[in-house]
Amino acid sequence: MAGNGATSDPPSASASALKRAESFIWLTARVLEQRRFAYHFLGGSDDAVETALTAYLNDDGGYGHALEPDLRGPVSQPLHTGHALRVLDSIGRCGGLRVERICRYLTDVSTKEGALPAVHPSQRAYPAAPFLPILDDPPSELLATGPVVGLLHRNEVWHAWLFRATDFCWSAVDTIETSHPYEIEAAIAFLDGVPDRARAQTAADRLGRIVRDQRLVSLDPEHLDDGPVAPGYAPGEHHFAHDYARTPDSLARSWFTDEEMARSLEHLASEQRQDGGWPLTWREWAPGTALEARPIVTIEALRTLRAHGRPVG
Repeated sequence: MAGNGATSDPPSASASALKRAESFIWLTARVLEQRRFAYHFLGGSDDAVETALTAYLNDDGGYGHALEPDLRGPVSQPLHTGHALRVLDSIGRCGGLRVERICRYLTDVSTKEGALPAVHPSQRAYPAAPFLPILDDPPSELLATGPVVGLLHRNEVWHAWLFRATDFCWSAVDTIETSHPYEIEAAIAFLDGVPDRARAQTAADRLGRIVRDQRLVSLDPEHLDDGPVAPGYAPGEHHFAHDYARTPDSLARSWFTDEEMARSLEHLASEQRQDGGWPLTWREWAPGTALEARPIVTIEALRTLRAHGRPVG
């Protein structure tokens, strides 16, 4: 409320994507996403982002407290901790004692193969999305392990945990024959960071053929009804070129022509809603989780557009 009793009006439909997104963030986001938006787009402080992230840190070195909105409760989880690493990476702080502590947590919760489960059994006492099953003896998952390993390698982190986890990821990637979009996204996140670049290029070329041959990407956003949705995914949960190649230097960028990439980015830009935020594409199972997740999706949409040289503000 302004001093004269007037209220500020929301940005008009003609305002820039960034201005409309900013209004959405201030209206709906958690403190962490407010700080992240300010850092990435408004010249905000990296210290402020890390301070907000620390609220989700537990004594075991992992992160919890519904940092990843689809897992509720205070306990540390690999998915929360991977999310925290991505935040630290985005502000250039993926190193030092903070990451050493995280790697100790990853070691403690790893499976017998030395890799990460998607959900640790400690989640059983708290609500979780129905598409994230809680098992007493969960298997190693490329979805949880690949992005973490790739990110740590890209930041030149060296820790004993990485040796077996890297071997697991190579084995998982090399044996992919029939897949689904999230598994491919995890694989490319691993390959984009792993040190053996020649092997990574060869593996990425093979995955690109799988993505196209198995129609795991929607190349024509104007005719989505013509494209299949992967089994088990929500109706309309399509994946696009920009979901795989989030930056121009990703190995996945070579999977798509310039025209296909342009169509994908145009579709991403067009998905901004009237309230300024981007929508969720996966199944919404609780009202609060959708509210918390949309600001995360909005920040990543803007970062993807900017990384590919698309104007956002």
